Amino acid sequence: TESLGQAHPEMDERRVLSIQSHVVRGYVGNRSAVFPLEVLGFEVDFVNSVQLCTHTGYEHVKGQVLGSEDLRTLFEGLKLNELISDYTHLLTGYIGSKSFLGEVLSVVKELKAKCPGLVYVCDPVMGDNGQLYVPADLKSVYREQFVPVADILTPNQFELEILSETTIKTEADAFQALASLQKRGAKDVVLSSSDFPGKKPNTMVILGRSRAGKSFRIEIPRLPVSFVGSGDVFACLMLAWSSQHADDLQLACEKTVSSLQAILKRTTEAAKVRAGDSKPTVCDLELRLVQSKADIENPGQINGEMVDS
Repeated sequence: TESLGQAHPEMDERRVLSIQSHVVRGYVGNRSAVFPLEVLGFEVDFVNSVQLCTHTGYEHVKGQVLGSEDLRTLFEGLKLNELISDYTHLLTGYIGSKSFLGEVLSVVKELKAKCPGLVYVCDPVMGDNGQLYVPADLKSVYREQFVPVADILTPNQFELEILSETTIKTEADAFQALASLQKRGAKDVVLSSSDFPGKKPNTMVILGRSRAGKSFRIEIPRLPVSFVGSGDVFACLMLAWSSQHADDLQLACEKTVSSLQAILKRTTEAAKVRAGDSKPTVCDLELRLVQSKADIENPGQINGEMVDS
């Protein structure tokens, strides 16, 4: 299979501005997104909304938080050097404060005005498994101000419930929620992970609805481990593959899921080896991203199915 970069040599003209978290050790936020994007031929400029020693699943977490004025200063520097007109994509992930999120919105609007055709991929990182891990006042900002400007939106089930203000218990509920976000302005919407049952036991369902109104589902084995940073990988790969398959959201999602599943399986196997007879630690379960370079470049085949919704 040809990789994205091989098939499209002009990919070196694609430039992403990625605004999300950073860790010194491990893979989450920009540490999860920059490597796959660069492997797939993108130039990546990144702003770290926080810089932490590790992700927050570790016992001790120390680091710094970038303020909204700091983001404004960095973006102003890029503007003064006339370096903001060639972005083709904007990617945002974890943002920890309302003031910083407001400044991100200003960046979104300015880049969209300055860069014709800019694609904004919004991963509305708010929480998972019923647990909110950002301040509650960010919910309404994402719902009211980010949904309308997102070209691709990649919430998990918990985040989709927040954005749509609904409870999701079935696939039909989820499709209805995705459609409601499109009515409010989002173009392509993808449910990156779900808790409701699939058609087969021990599976997880990923759903999508394109701007053309086409709906699809992908059902994959549910791995018996929780991972940190996998949603960030999902969002960056959706950005990459949707740039090649702009009119086929399902195919872009299939390639994304294929690579991510390969990464997670390799991570699970490596964690078992490292842990031996013990339970894998959070360190053992850090994503094996670099070791999965070939799977990122050349995803295997996963077949989803079209759905009437």
